[in-house]
Amino acid sequence: MSSKPRIDDTLRERIISEPDVILDDTDLMRALIAANEREMGTNIVDMRGIAMDRLEARLDRLEETHRAVIAAAYENLAGTNQVHRAILRMLDPVEFESFLRDLDGEVAHILRVDAMRLVLESVQNDDDPAVRRLGNVLSVAEPGFIRGYLTGGRDAPTRQVTLRQLDEGDGRVYGRTAQHIRSEACLLLDFGADRLPGMLVMGAEDPHQFSPQQGSDLLAFFAGVFERVMRRWLS
Repeated sequence: MSSKPRIDDTLRERIISEPDVILDDTDLMRALIAANEREMGTNIVDMRGIAMDRLEARLDRLEETHRAVIAAAYENLAGTNQVHRAILRMLDPVEFESFLRDLDGEVAHILRVDAMRLVLESVQNDDDPAVRRLGNVLSVAEPGFIRGYLTGGRDAPTRQVTLRQLDEGDGRVYGRTAQHIRSEACLLLDFGADRLPGMLVMGAEDPHQFSPQQGSDLLAFFAGVFERVMRRWLS
């Protein structure tokens, strides 16, 4: 006579009629496999159990990768929508001064950056009344400043988009807010033949908002649109 408890007949009939209830329950299946291993003892190698453990580990890795891919796709879509909204806002102003002021206002707010600055190389200086009217958004620098700023004075090629982390922002670009800037995105601008280059800078207080490891396709697209808009204003 067996000393093991007998399973309830109703429960037994339900399991026989609906085996998927057990097979689809991960925790229950683990408990059954563990009980089976205990019954076999330690002298028997359960190859099936080892295989199932490995398959389960692979499934966990696949699920983790799947979640990471979905998260990356969502972030990319959110970033694309963000840049599109900023571009639409940038196209709204009908006056140049409003266009520039919006950069450090609504456009910066949409892109979630703490400062936006437009640097133009020119023989004109910041003391010009037309430059002073534009507040802190526009900085005028001597020819060659932008290349030196992007390369740190080194003899290196310049990229259209430069992402980097900082100990502190450059006062020549950010003015009084420079001490709070910890990362930045620098967009090199080409305004066409016979024109000096420009640079649009996005500064953030978060040191991790911009870093060299990040993708720059969306910012390159934004720079291309900004170049075309500026060419119309400059003409």
